[in-house]
Amino acid sequence: MTTREQKDAPHRRWNPLLREWVLVSPHRTQRPWLGQVATPGVAPRIEYDPNCYLCPGNARAGGSRNPVYAGTYVFDNDYPALLPDAASFEVDQEGLIVARGERGRCRVVCFSPRHDLTIPRMQPEEVRSVIGVWTDQYRELGAIPWVQHVQIFENRGALMGASNPHPHCQIWVNETVPNQPARELASQTDYLEAHQKCLLCAYLVIEQNDRERIVSENEHFVALVPYWAVWPFETMILARRHAASLLDFTDAERSDLAAIMRSLTIRYDNLFTTAFPYTMGFHQQPTDGKSHPEWHFHAHYFPPLLRSAAVQKFMVGYEMLGSPQRDITAESAAAHLRGLNEVHFLDQI
Repeated sequence: MTTREQKDAPHRRWNPLLREWVLVSPHRTQRPWLGQVATPGVAPRIEYDPNCYLCPGNARAGGSRNPVYAGTYVFDNDYPALLPDAASFEVDQEGLIVARGERGRCRVVCFSPRHDLTIPRMQPEEVRSVIGVWTDQYRELGAIPWVQHVQIFENRGALMGASNPHPHCQIWVNETVPNQPARELASQTDYLEAHQKCLLCAYLVIEQNDRERIVSENEHFVALVPYWAVWPFETMILARRHAASLLDFTDAERSDLAAIMRSLTIRYDNLFTTAFPYTMGFHQQPTDGKSHPEWHFHAHYFPPLLRSAAVQKFMVGYEMLGSPQRDITAESAAAHLRGLNEVHFLDQI
């Protein structure tokens, strides 16, 4: 079988981070599409919304009032999913009815006082400022003795469950390592022990040699569609240097992280000429006080759009009962993103 035939045939791809298979069905892209492909109109840009509970000076949903902030603004979530004083308890009935108390904290980070200023629309120095705040928050929250994991994540757009359009992200911390980073921790640890090298360092070498799945790159970071991607235009940002967290980066690296985040998200917006929805998050080493030579800093982007701004990929049927499945190959998705203009479509109107 030729390489071309292999790429066109149904096959499974191995995700070494989560240690699970992904079914790829590229031949399905040949089937007729009868769904809606319309592009929604661009919403008017509003710099300040008097009804927004994240804009400067406005009252929040919980009753507190925001200061008239001029830069990035951080506050404790008014409706947190985790509490620092949660009761400690344990339930275990034959290993089947199992529960444990879990402490944590939740914060909100407003990127800018501007209601309409998303990451791809911000200037490089503004994104760099946000990264500085993320770094400080990771340091501060990770230093709490009982905190073992700091999760920085952004849900962009109502499609991803964002309750407010003002550009912001969240930070949740746990006293245990959550499921996904725990699986990645185990995979990276086992790979290091078996091969005496970092899993993602080794993977990045392959991608840099192949180059078929790379979307954007600069001196210190690479954005790519992972070989095992599940979502149609899923991407990862990988540090070129083996570094475990934001704390390990130099000023130049943090500036390059800001640059590649802008580059990638501008491409996302330009793909379907819309404010592209996604869930993004950094995976960094646990903050348990231990050395983690296995851990390699990376960011995940999980966007749901498939063929247009109005067509969404759903995880249903086989995906929920069998395994993840995709039709568009990682290589095809990377080619689409790589070929897009790095000037935001709104700047060209």
